[in-house]
Amino acid sequence: MQTSWRIGSLFGIPLLLDPLWFVILAVVTLNFGLAYQPWGVALGWSAGIVTALLLFGSVLLHELGHSLAARAQGINVKSITLFLFGGIAAIEEESKTPGQAFQVAIAGPTVSVTLFVLLTAIAYILPTGSLSSALIGDLAKINLVLALFNLIPGLPLDGGQVLKAAVWKVTGNRFQAVRTAASAGQILGWSAIALGFAIDLLTGELVSGLWFVLLGWFGVRNATAYKNVTSLQEALLTLKVSDAMNKDFRVVDADSTLRQFADLFLLESKPTQVYFAASDGRYRGMVSVDDLRLIERSQWETQTLHSIVRPLTEIPTVTETTSLADVINQLENQHLQQITVLSPAGAVAGLVDKGDILRTLAQKLKLRITDAEIKRVKEEGTYPPGLQLGAIAKAASK
Repeated sequence: MQTSWRIGSLFGIPLLLDPLWFVILAVVTLNFGLAYQPWGVALGWSAGIVTALLLFGSVLLHELGHSLAARAQGINVKSITLFLFGGIAAIEEESKTPGQAFQVAIAGPTVSVTLFVLLTAIAYILPTGSLSSALIGDLAKINLVLALFNLIPGLPLDGGQVLKAAVWKVTGNRFQAVRTAASAGQILGWSAIALGFAIDLLTGELVSGLWFVLLGWFGVRNATAYKNVTSLQEALLTLKVSDAMNKDFRVVDADSTLRQFADLFLLESKPTQVYFAASDGRYRGMVSVDDLRLIERSQWETQTLHSIVRPLTEIPTVTETTSLADVINQLENQHLQQITVLSPAGAVAGLVDKGDILRTLAQKLKLRITDAEIKRVKEEGTYPPGLQLGAIAKAASK
């Protein structure tokens, strides 16, 4: 459930505001409001809130740098969100090459460094000792710190994206690159958490220590998410339909009458859900039970299954070697419950649905998914909350 509020858009990119943003806005306002008290109480607090707003304006420009670099590569940017730890651009997919990934990663810090240079120059020409000079100078320093902090080499920071691009370039393996950068991010995150506790214990500065702990937690959480998504993407591209398909179908004689078909199969206590008709050693297609119900029962004695068979060329199919990512995309794009799997010879090899895919991924990646959950997915055709396989498969295939 999305809790962020849309406050507008820039270059067609929605701008979102997380409610926790107001917490850090208040903290930053308090910090600079107190620092500017020598220029007067009212003026100091006014300058404090202006500095806080300009700070987040700088963060917004930083994220806009990433977004426009991605857009230049034809990548969709879903939104930019301002939240407790700054900002984040929701970029829909990965760049095609390491060089392009580096361009997107470095664009944000480049914007921040450019702002630092421009603001420093402005502060230099303003009257020395004035409030405006102090405010612009502080904003310049903040942009420099923002750039340098983001260049720390670990995901989800920009430096982690740069590291990922470098490892990708050297190894040629994007998945290995993400895992390397995410592992670095996890190490940095846990280090920040340990540092935060150390600061609290050794100096008694609870607020500073807590801030490091929160930053570390955010880093570990997001680095772990990068790893998990990457593992899913790699599995979806390497696993084939043959690894996941089921054989819950029956083959019937296409020359049987509709009455014979109804008596032999539809009246079973647990009738098979999917039937394929064959004759003369060839598959004729899928039997449409719904079409059977549309035919007058008086004609069931004379008409054969040929009359209600849908040829394999007219139903959704994939081959056994199709990747699970492509299958998920087809299921999502065509709003299908399941797809027929064909062998290299064109025979029916099996069926595959979202539950089959989820079961295979759970076995491959040791995911904690119960049989009851898999059964629900097979029946309802929707993945578990929080597991956005459709979006992950779409990103993996591009």
